[in-house]
Amino acid sequence: MVKICCIGAGYVGGPTMAVIALKCPSIEVVVVDISVNRIAAWNSDQLPIYEPGLDDAVKQCRGKNLFFSTDIEKHVSEADIIFVSVNTPTKTRGLGAGKAADLTYWENAARVIADVSKSDKIVVEKSTVPVKTAEAIEKILTHNSEGINYQILSNPEFLAEGTAMQDLFKPDRVLIGGRETPEGRKAVQALKDVYAHWVPEDRILTTNLWSAELSKLAANAFLAQRISSINAISALCEATGANVFEVAYAVGKDSRIGPKFLTASVGFGGSCFQKDILNLVYISECNGLSVVANYWKQVIQINDYQKNRFVNRVVSSMFNTVSGKKIAVLGFAFKKDTGDTRETPAIDVCKGLLRDNATISIYDPQATEDQIQRDLATNKFDWNHPVHLQPMSPTAVKQVSIAWDAYEAAKAAHGLCILTDWDEFKELDYQRIYDDMQKPAFVFDGRDVVDPEKLRAIGFIVYAIGKPLDSWLKDLPAVA
Repeated sequence: MVKICCIGAGYVGGPTMAVIALKCPSIEVVVVDISVNRIAAWNSDQLPIYEPGLDDAVKQCRGKNLFFSTDIEKHVSEADIIFVSVNTPTKTRGLGAGKAADLTYWENAARVIADVSKSDKIVVEKSTVPVKTAEAIEKILTHNSEGINYQILSNPEFLAEGTAMQDLFKPDRVLIGGRETPEGRKAVQALKDVYAHWVPEDRILTTNLWSAELSKLAANAFLAQRISSINAISALCEATGANVFEVAYAVGKDSRIGPKFLTASVGFGGSCFQKDILNLVYISECNGLSVVANYWKQVIQINDYQKNRFVNRVVSSMFNTVSGKKIAVLGFAFKKDTGDTRETPAIDVCKGLLRDNATISIYDPQATEDQIQRDLATNKFDWNHPVHLQPMSPTAVKQVSIAWDAYEAAKAAHGLCILTDWDEFKELDYQRIYDDMQKPAFVFDGRDVVDPEKLRAIGFIVYAIGKPLDSWLKDLPAVA
């Protein structure tokens, strides 16, 4: 029996290993992590992450050929193939701070593998890593090898949260990068054989190591670039009276462009986009490509500009101050169908409103109160470190409360901000919400959830990103 061990029981490791176990009943799959709480959650009825379809996959395989354990050394030692799926957050200090990836957790994993291995191993990069990481890992392993042969493969994940299980069951492509040596090609084939249990062969792509690593960074940069592009157009639409969703539809009808990732919003979030673009910027700068670096920096700057623009619309609409006013925030996760709040635009929007002394009531169907409070109290870039390694969270932000539903959040509020596109927000009784709010009642839609005209008919003053402005807003500044 082939044995697979995955170091890291997070958003990538857990779902990926669950699908491998489900599709390959002849393979033993063990997910290991140093977090006792996280492993306990994977072994319970309440999994540590929310992803549609994940529960079923885990429960079908757990205890048969899928196991979750904190005994890292035992399972790494026994495995034939080791996936490494640990955090690669942005460095917060030292060389490359604010841009470069922090490979501390990756290096620690490599040293554990070197310390406990007694047989040849295939080590697979599953985390998003900067180009040439494999080379660094290879050096650690070979200098500690004691006669054991290691083959390093890059197998980047291309999962979108909310659809991760479908992305795993029916991937656009599986990318495997390896050394162009007989041993390297043999290792690539071994991993291909795993995926071939359910992925058509023409969708399993093989490249050299560096191409695989760079492909992941490039894919995320291209996707984020499309979002920033349409968000830049949304600002122009508001200034001219155009509707960004009509513009995006027309543009997306061009078969060379296509419709995906052309939805204007308050900004992109998630664990990868900003981190990977900053990484790309750093790699470009290190290679003397300053013009390339500046090009990708602009994608991040537009994203920050969009969030600032949204906050400014809220404040300027409400008589240029939200001090002492209650603002209801619907949605905190960075997108619907996930509880993930990493780099969610809601963090920056809420912090912007708090700086103007607003009182905020937040409702999200999946994000927990502990996580929301931690996000609002944690410094930028610290969010992507494992919780037990993050700075101790200060006391809860006193001006923030968490509501159990949208109606409770909006009760007696002066304004309502929609920051996540949860389907349930489209079905709310907005007449009931209006009746319970202070007047004039404002709605700021950052996710194209509501029909502005229907809400205006109820009595709301509505700001919807990229759509023709409410007469109330026309003469107010778009940016501070």
